[in-house]
Amino acid sequence: MVGVRRRFALADTAQQVVGGFLLAGPFVVTEEVWVLARSMSFAQALLTLFIVLAVGYGALYKADDRDPDREREVGGIPVRFISLISVSYLSVFILALAFDAPGTFLSDVSGEVLVTVLGYELDLAVLRITLKATSVGAVFSVIGAATADSLF
Repeated sequence: MVGVRRRFALADTAQQVVGGFLLAGPFVVTEEVWVLARSMSFAQALLTLFIVLAVGYGALYKADDRDPDREREVGGIPVRFISLISVSYLSVFILALAFDAPGTFLSDVSGEVLVTVLGYELDLAVLRITLKATSVGAVFSVIGAATADSLF
């Protein structure tokens, strides 16, 4: 079994959150990220997903001495890795919504309104671009989250 120091715990997720939010912030409020997201195809967004997965896995298990086969798993995937990827994407998405980045950078975009909740409309076109911008930010957020997890 993994030593006590390497066993995944809630404190590891907290460290990932700190690192993920730290590097996500600047990319959420940068107009260029939103311009890129507008022009990205679905294939490019999917490519960023693979980049995030590869960087995250490499940072956790290749750049450090962790053994993924010795960690707790869910569906054959290490819980630490699931946490890292979740933190990487959610930190960018949460900051984007908290800072109203879609409302600021995508105010001229309109499409099919999926639902209206508490006076806010969920527009499909805005959601698509926001998810692409999230994928761009996650490329950098995963580096911060994995580094914070590995350092402490």
